[in-house]
Amino acid sequence: MLEDVPRDPFADDPNDPSSAMGALDDAEPLTASERDEAITDLADVEVFRSLLEPQGVLGLVLDCPECGEQHYFDWELLRGNLRQMIEKGQPQVHEPAFHPDPADYVTWEYARGYVDGVIDTEERR
Repeated sequence: MLEDVPRDPFADDPNDPSSAMGALDDAEPLTASERDEAITDLADVEVFRSLLEPQGVLGLVLDCPECGEQHYFDWELLRGNLRQMIEKGQPQVHEPAFHPDPADYVTWEYARGYVDGVIDTEERR
């Protein structure tokens, strides 16, 4: 809905303060395999969330290859980043989690293992 989109208060203003930042680089479109991988990741996140959120898990912790730190992403931010990657070729700009409790987040590998365990248990029934 258009009314949900915030209006740029400096639209068409020649004195727009953000003009000093320069134009944003246009992202390169994803390759077909990168797009397929992002779509698979989005589906995985949906499954992870459906099984882990009821257990109190707020999202995933990912190692950042650029800074070497761990970043905490809640489920909605993960979904939004992946959707934007699929649509625009780059993740959305976001603020990092504010003092996340690491106990509330799991790694991608943990989430994958948890899902595999649930599937194995269901298949044995």
